[in-house]
Amino acid sequence: MTTTQARTEPDPGPGTEPQAGAPAPAGHGGHGPHGYSAQKDAHLKRLRRIEGQIRGLQRMVDEDVYCIDVLTQVSASTKALQSFALSLLEEHLRHCVAAAAEQGGVELDAKVAEASAAIGRLLRS
Repeated sequence: MTTTQARTEPDPGPGTEPQAGAPAPAGHGGHGPHGYSAQKDAHLKRLRRIEGQIRGLQRMVDEDVYCIDVLTQVSASTKALQSFALSLLEEHLRHCVAAAAEQGGVELDAKVAEASAAIGRLLRS
């Protein structure tokens, strides 16, 4: 399996827009679609490719493939997920944090703290 991937952007999934009269989901900030919404199809395609890599890992283990070969595929799958996460983070910064910057104040502080926490989680993974 290869890990070559086009640079794409993530998908919000169903129900990302608040219903009329319903409060915005936590972390949404009421700014309309998420930053990755414009690239939803590309993100889904990318995630399906990663899912295929994980299924390949399951087959490799089931078929008793040499452990180093399995570890090589684990590394490729991990890098693919990290790349996806970085793409999603970039979109969050460009869309959600940029929108909060226009408002300033507490909204901006909250979005920067949220992004910093997400970066910290990515670094620990």
